[in-house]
Amino acid sequence: DYEVDAHITTDVDLVIGADGAWSRVRRALSDATPRYTGVTFVETGLDEADTRHPALAELTGNGTMMALDDNQGFVAQRNSGGHIRVYVGMRVDEEWHRHAGLDPADTTAVRAALLDRFRGWSPELLGFITDTDTGYTNRPLYALPVPHTWAPTPGLTLLGDAAHLMSPFSGMGANLAMLDGADLAQALVDHPTVDQAVTAYEKVLLPRSIEAAEGAAEGIEGAFAPDSAEQTLAHMTRHH
Repeated sequence: DYEVDAHITTDVDLVIGADGAWSRVRRALSDATPRYTGVTFVETGLDEADTRHPALAELTGNGTMMALDDNQGFVAQRNSGGHIRVYVGMRVDEEWHRHAGLDPADTTAVRAALLDRFRGWSPELLGFITDTDTGYTNRPLYALPVPHTWAPTPGLTLLGDAAHLMSPFSGMGANLAMLDGADLAQALVDHPTVDQAVTAYEKVLLPRSIEAAEGAAEGIEGAFAPDSAEQTLAHMTRHH
């Protein structure tokens, strides 16, 4: 029996924790909880970027642009439909906006606070703050401890962020979640029992997750450091 919520139970052969960063299923396998990485992204964005924001679109290019220095910076990512997603990253206290007396919904106040924090940066880069079409969303970044493992438990397993929540500096979170699901499905087809399938799946999942999470932790630490540009270049050289 597995308790789905406070009032419903059901009998199943396998419970798969695919319920994200704050997974409830994880609690049955592991005491680990996500921890604040020390870095917060303030997400914003540009719509119809090539026509409405051509200079910023050109600066972003066709992939991802990063400008990092002294514990903060910009990450701009080309999305579909002419949209550019922008992350204004900062190594700050988890409650930085409350300590500053900011309401994240107050676009004018958040813009002013970000411009003050990035005072002295290139006016071209500051356009990622001032020219927003979407307002600002505060996104503190969390990650599970590395390594995150658990003892084999009949009828239970994890995938995606429930298994290996890591910073986006791995660039692998969504891809790993899809690969986890495919590998688990294949294991269930290939093995005669559910428990054998889960054991085989976790033998692949866990070392792969640990390697990716170690890279992500290294990436975010280097990207938001006093010498972030040098550390990020070295990290990318090592991993690519």
